[in-house]
Amino acid sequence: MEILKICLTAILSIIELFFLAKLMGKRQVSQLSLFDYINGITIGSIAADMAFSPLEECWKPAVAIVIYGIFAVLFSVLANKSIKFRRFFVGKAVILMDNGTLYRENFKKSKLDLNEFLTQCRINGYFNIDDLQTVVMEPNGQLSFLPKSTLRPMNPQDMGMHPEKETSPIVVVSDGEILFENLKACGKNEVWLRKALKDGNFPPIGRIFTAFVNNDRLSVYEINEEKNGNDIYS
Repeated sequence: MEILKICLTAILSIIELFFLAKLMGKRQVSQLSLFDYINGITIGSIAADMAFSPLEECWKPAVAIVIYGIFAVLFSVLANKSIKFRRFFVGKAVILMDNGTLYRENFKKSKLDLNEFLTQCRINGYFNIDDLQTVVMEPNGQLSFLPKSTLRPMNPQDMGMHPEKETSPIVVVSDGEILFENLKACGKNEVWLRKALKDGNFPPIGRIFTAFVNNDRLSVYEINEEKNGNDIYS
């Protein structure tokens, strides 16, 4: 009986967390502010306690989770409405390096030492900081790098080229099933798909792992049951 109660309270906490996450919006961990991060840890801790609370008292942590969630949403709304509020609670970007100058006071303000700064530069492909024009610490703690204009990768505009506009590939077959809504979104239908598969000598739809359309071109990946035993990436 006790196990059933734990299962029930755990399920209730998971359901509450799910709806709360939907309410708070989609953001990656790297995009969270310090307040969001701490708030998320607190909510998770309360939810874990809720799973082991007596069934008749599980409403207490449930209410606490809702309150934390409401404040998180409220802070997010206020941050979107007010620049001053956003800068106070979320913070603002700090320039660590600009035009060959490292700003030591900004390093101290950001609680970042030089070794960690150089490590982040190397991780992002900049082994020589002379190649950098500006480095900024974002409010979420991530570093943004602007290379010098003479060292950035060349693009078609630099060469006076005007390539055709690219579109995002749309998946039309997944795990052997046709995604009809996606087919319609790219202006195609099942007749076109089957004809394209036949003309390209591709396997039947049931044997296709995934297929996508990009600029009217169909790319197909067949289901392969073989295992690749190579461990060259380990």
